[in-house]
Amino acid sequence: MPELRVATFNLLHGRSVHDGVAEPERLRAAAELLDADVVGLQEVDHAQPRSGEVRQTALVADALGAPQWRFVPSVHGTPGPTVDWTPASEDDGAALTGPAYGVGLVSRLPVRLWRVTRFPAARLRLPLLVPTEEGRPRLMRIPDEPRVAVAAVLEAPGGPLTVATAHLSFVPGVNVRQLRALVRWLADLPRPLLVVGDLNLPGSVPRRVTGWTPLAVAATYPSWRPRVQFDHVLAEGVPPDRVRGAHVLPLPVSDHCALAVDLDLDELLGPRGEADPGYRRGPAGPSLGGVPRR
Repeated sequence: MPELRVATFNLLHGRSVHDGVAEPERLRAAAELLDADVVGLQEVDHAQPRSGEVRQTALVADALGAPQWRFVPSVHGTPGPTVDWTPASEDDGAALTGPAYGVGLVSRLPVRLWRVTRFPAARLRLPLLVPTEEGRPRLMRIPDEPRVAVAAVLEAPGGPLTVATAHLSFVPGVNVRQLRALVRWLADLPRPLLVVGDLNLPGSVPRRVTGWTPLAVAATYPSWRPRVQFDHVLAEGVPPDRVRGAHVLPLPVSDHCALAVDLDLDELLGPRGEADPGYRRGPAGPSLGGVPRR
């Protein structure tokens, strides 16, 4: 595996913005088009009637031929304008039989270690543009929900590689505090480190908060006319010149584009699986586009 594609994708629980329907086969087609070796998933449904009662993380893993995956629920029930949910506590939600919602991490590489952290919901309702059943977004006051992050230490060909994903709060200030907490939480895990996810923070804010390097700088939201970047691939211990390609991908589901970065694995790790000692911070690498890998 000389090249590794790492991606983030907010699924919008598999819904199409064109007709408001969450069809499992559309989600499968989206995963196949993404063709990621490692992907962080946000807004993931598990056994929800609104999305065909499928386990969406497992479906994405199957579409990618990825044997390693973890669904971590943030809530039991269904998030939305009313609080019809209870906070979840399971680190592995694969065996849950009732409806749940959270984040997922899927990997074609073996996983040495899983780790989970949680953040309580902010006690605020904010007006947000929410896709409706008709497919068109509408301004609604939405309560925040508990947030969760999951990290995996992967067995890459040259040594360990840490990948984490999170879906942070949409409440300004709260999301910044959560991101700072993620920096501390990930401090003792092996480098190189990649953090992928919908951080609900625009543009350069995550870089300025964390000091991590953005490997792709491009608008990802909304999917039909991207104007702002909420979805990020951030790195520590990854020189920007190891990036062989970066792609913003509008897919058959979601109001977010997926964001994917192709990394040169042969040059990513040192001889003992350590981050390249010549690493230094710098701007993102190649220009972005929607060119598929295959």
